[in-house]
Amino acid sequence: MSSRTGPVGVIGAGAVGQTVAALLVAAGWCEEVLIASGSNRSAAALVTDLQDMAQIVGSPVRAQTAQPADMRDCAAVVVAPRAKFTNTATDDVRMAGLEANAPLIAALARSLTGYEGTAVVVTNPVDPLTWLFARASGAARVYGVGSATDTARYRLALAAELAVPVESVAGQVIGEHGDAAVLCTSTTRIDGRRVRVPVRAVRAVRAELGARPRRINAGIGRGRCGPAGAVLHALTHALGLEDGPVELSVDHQGAQLGLPVHFTAGRPAVRLPRLDPAERRLLAAADHKIHLACKTISHHLEGAR
Repeated sequence: MSSRTGPVGVIGAGAVGQTVAALLVAAGWCEEVLIASGSNRSAAALVTDLQDMAQIVGSPVRAQTAQPADMRDCAAVVVAPRAKFTNTATDDVRMAGLEANAPLIAALARSLTGYEGTAVVVTNPVDPLTWLFARASGAARVYGVGSATDTARYRLALAAELAVPVESVAGQVIGEHGDAAVLCTSTTRIDGRRVRVPVRAVRAVRAELGARPRRINAGIGRGRCGPAGAVLHALTHALGLEDGPVELSVDHQGAQLGLPVHFTAGRPAVRLPRLDPAERRLLAAADHKIHLACKTISHHLEGAR
């Protein structure tokens, strides 16, 4: 990857924001990383740490603090802040942050009204909050990460369940990044051949998709490397540095869903897999759930733009 892009803004200096910024410095393909945080102290501290890293590894990427409104000229902006709240939910855990995070995302979106670059939203629940950011900012290129992480976890879990190398598994998870995720078992392939995934394996894999984030949270407080990797993967494709498919939350025919998006020189094209009837019903249910969540937070659009 020899191409370089303009600056990339990272809003949020928490677990994911820190890891994304470090990956960007290590990758070396952007000119600059701009850091914004609710705490100026944490933003400045992260910049200092990134400067140390850049010097050690010989990266040409500069790091400095900025305000979100100063990121209008960035090639991309990563939206990864989290409001202060205690999540006590045991089911539908990601959706529990909807009311707390929505005003934060709406305010950030308004500060970037008319942004013409690429925005990648990380904050959960990512599907409705990606919808909110896109509409409050008016930006055209807004993507949410989440389904890419689900897809990676699906392949890992299915490979373990079927005792095959993970490299041999090709399959996708679409819909919601949450309890309404749709496992595309009907189009899953092993070594290029379509397989019938046993019901027991589907149950075990779905259980593992729920268990993995809980294990991560119990051990290190919050997932960071997986989501940050998904952000970097999305950025390299959306900015035209790599071609290929990425599972992203996008607006598609009025629905905000995690879907496979194929990028060619940075140009996106949604490529919905061929689903069986059961999967189509599940995707419709995910669509309905996300629509209801969007309706719940739509009042944050009042006065936007």
